[in-house]
Amino acid sequence: MAALRTGSGNARMILHFFLFFFAVAKSDEQVPLVAWASDGFVLSPVNTPSAGHTVSVDELESYLNQALSTTPHNLLLFLQDKLSVDDFTIYGGVFGNKQDSVFQNLEAALLSSSSLWLPSVSSSATALVSTLLQNQIDAAPLYMNPDTLAQLRLNTSVAALLVFRLPYSGGADMMSTKEVLNGNDEVIGQVLSIMKAQSVPFTAVFTALWPSRVIEDASPAVHSVWSRSLLQSRGEEPSAPNPPLEFKEKGSTCILMWAEKLVVSQYRSGKWERHDLTSKTFGKGVIPDLSGSSCNESHSRLVLKYEDVLDYRIFKLIFVMNRRYYKVSARHWFTMDLVQLEYDGKTASFNASRHIYAPAEFSYRCESVSSSYYPQLSPHSDKDNANDWQISFDDFQIQGFNIAGKDFSYASDCASFFTPGIWMGLVTSLLMVLVLTYGLHMIMQLRTMDRFDDPKGPAISVPQTE
Repeated sequence: MAALRTGSGNARMILHFFLFFFAVAKSDEQVPLVAWASDGFVLSPVNTPSAGHTVSVDELESYLNQALSTTPHNLLLFLQDKLSVDDFTIYGGVFGNKQDSVFQNLEAALLSSSSLWLPSVSSSATALVSTLLQNQIDAAPLYMNPDTLAQLRLNTSVAALLVFRLPYSGGADMMSTKEVLNGNDEVIGQVLSIMKAQSVPFTAVFTALWPSRVIEDASPAVHSVWSRSLLQSRGEEPSAPNPPLEFKEKGSTCILMWAEKLVVSQYRSGKWERHDLTSKTFGKGVIPDLSGSSCNESHSRLVLKYEDVLDYRIFKLIFVMNRRYYKVSARHWFTMDLVQLEYDGKTASFNASRHIYAPAEFSYRCESVSSSYYPQLSPHSDKDNANDWQISFDDFQIQGFNIAGKDFSYASDCASFFTPGIWMGLVTSLLMVLVLTYGLHMIMQLRTMDRFDDPKGPAISVPQTE
């Protein structure tokens, strides 16, 4: 027993050495990690760290010790070569059609059991996840595949760590990556089916050694679903000031909208009269009237009904969105076709389809949406009263299709590529190139004298004329 304790102490010293080494070497790369238990077992709850925090090696060890303390010690580790949260966004079915997801077996396992989701874990921590799990059960890892597992008879009374290595294709061929991820999900499904057939309880962990791409904005450290809400990663704020506006159809959320500020203005008596609708639309305990709203797979209509707005007893703000398939891009997109104001039997309509659009799986987000400054909303017709009205949204975000849960999907931002900083850099570089070109041109125009004064020969005489 003394020798065993000494060996365990030495192993822990070596482990901490490697923890420090990897933490220094790769502390800025983030990899997602998800863990779940078989039916009948629940993972212990984990205290949620601050938003945007990357889980370190020591923190991951603490999370695993706490979460897996009440689950079976038959551990399954699905260790992929590369993985990032964007893989779930691009190839998963949470933001689109469930049937197109390459993670169907993984998603089904998470929906039917207790799970732990860490979207931002340091790659130095995930590289040592096998060692961290090994220390929990004091058993060496066994590397195998589904065929080998099917031939074994596991003993439920003996702890085991089974490791399944999964590849990843990160080349330019997007379809090859999708096929590889789909094959990895089938491996996970086969392993889970074998464990269920043998009636062996288990705890599974799915992660990777390295990120598949660089992610600049870290996601919240613990989240219960795959999606990354833009509202949950805004600077250093732990959460959004107010929850988004939510419309449900048949018990499920189908439209989400949020804005930091919502203002309508009408031109009356030679001046603009403003009314702020933010407090009537968003906020805890605020329940706006959404009667008249509707949604389906191809059409969404969000109706906000107010009372006593600019002396109008009934005032409606309506968003009309449509989902269409475009052959050029070979995918579905949604556009906001109209933003309408209905008041006192009159209508003011604004066209937004040329500016407010996004892939159908994403949400649309823009820092400012207005009908006056840099207008994204233009009068739909000269026959209505749109010229007498102005609408402005600050920090606007909306989604009318493919919503999973109560969170926005990945946001398609309206910010253009050529920002003011980029334009300043391009103009400055152009001026420097022009100056350099002019200088080279002047140097090339220099000419040397065709005759020089030789001190050993006769002096050059220049005749003088009177």
